Amino acid sequence: MDYRALYREKIRTPEEAVKLVKDGDWVDYSQTCSFPQALDRALAARSGELRDVKIRNAISMLPVATVENDPGHSFTYNLWHCSGLDRKYIDRGLAYHTPMLFRHCGSYYRKGYAPVDVAMVTVAPMDEQGYFSFGLTNCAMQELLEAAKTIIVEVNPTMPVTRGIESGRIHIQDVDGIVECDQPVPTVSSPLASELDRKIAAHILPFITSGATLQLGIGGIPNAIGTLIAESDVKDLGMHTELMSDGYLDLYRAGKITNRYKKLDTGKGIFSICNGSRELYDFLDHNEEVLTAPMRYVNSPETIRQLDDFVSINGCIAVDLYGQVSSESSGTRQISGTGGQLDFITGALEAEHGRAFLTMHATFTDKTGKVHSRILPKFTAGDIITTPRTQAPSIVTEYGIAQLPGKATWQRAEALIEIAHPDFREELIRAAEEQKIWRRSNKR
Repeated sequence: MDYRALYREKIRTPEEAVKLVKDGDWVDYSQTCSFPQALDRALAARSGELRDVKIRNAISMLPVATVENDPGHSFTYNLWHCSGLDRKYIDRGLAYHTPMLFRHCGSYYRKGYAPVDVAMVTVAPMDEQGYFSFGLTNCAMQELLEAAKTIIVEVNPTMPVTRGIESGRIHIQDVDGIVECDQPVPTVSSPLASELDRKIAAHILPFITSGATLQLGIGGIPNAIGTLIAESDVKDLGMHTELMSDGYLDLYRAGKITNRYKKLDTGKGIFSICNGSRELYDFLDHNEEVLTAPMRYVNSPETIRQLDDFVSINGCIAVDLYGQVSSESSGTRQISGTGGQLDFITGALEAEHGRAFLTMHATFTDKTGKVHSRILPKFTAGDIITTPRTQAPSIVTEYGIAQLPGKATWQRAEALIEIAHPDFREELIRAAEEQKIWRRSNKR
């Protein structure tokens, strides 16, 4: 078959392609870098014409035209997970969060919980066999496309070509329309590590040994850990992560990641979604040593436990004295989402030598200048509990590590108060006493 001729036959302008969207449809943009820039703008131009169109996405990296240019209120924007931009949309009542665990996301499409009338996703240019690579977003893309009634791909020449261990691509024969886009795939700058981030990273570094496999979240603390590892004697690390960021690129360049001793996918780094710098994207383009995989594989505790020496490091917002962890809301204000945090904590705790860490600064300062402790007596303001106390791992602040697995309530209270800011410790002790989780023999 002449795939180039079929390509020409299916190519459309963005305006022509979005005519396939009808009133009441569910339109899916997939997640992060799969966001279809040209199609989103064209669809936004139909505001006022269309009614009750629901759009699904996650981790918006660019302004979303169907959100920002919708005076006719034709569109409802829904998010599996939130970026900083998405938080602003939710705060303004322009978007809604959909709770989920990342490892279950694909099953929602397969089982019909997440219907898809029109899929609009960005892909890499077609190869000679007629395939479009998913590029930076494997995630639940395969399940999403299988569920979609209509598929429109937005071909972007700046999307790197990656190889998946299962799916990772779609064939032109399965595509209903093709739109070309010359806007660069969105990038994101890595947050700089603060002095507090470096102190937290220093507490974790001794638990990372040569040959371990790493899952790092995104932010200043993972970047600080990467810097410390690059300067250390640790070597032959593996990568198995839901999100690949520039912290991993630094470790690859420093020769610290070889994937040599991974018990699963030996010799290969594994990720499911990626966002970062252009340098990171160029590093991944046609790189046979780094593979993408669906979230149902990457985030499965069954997969993770087989990696044996597995270290999971993520961030959180607040912890109470029982070990309950909130990582996605401040009170009822949505900040991010559960994502894969509980997936990786579960898998790490089941791995033979696995460890999981949740990190945070001990305090934060509000807009009025008042300082608050992130270690709380108990949650009472509607905060979403991301990690239950029954699965609480080690909590890390700049004051040390509270290892919570296996500890009774009084032990947890003591360990957490020891890593709280000193100005709040007496207050937390009094609360623990009132809550009957403070031993009289504890040191005061």
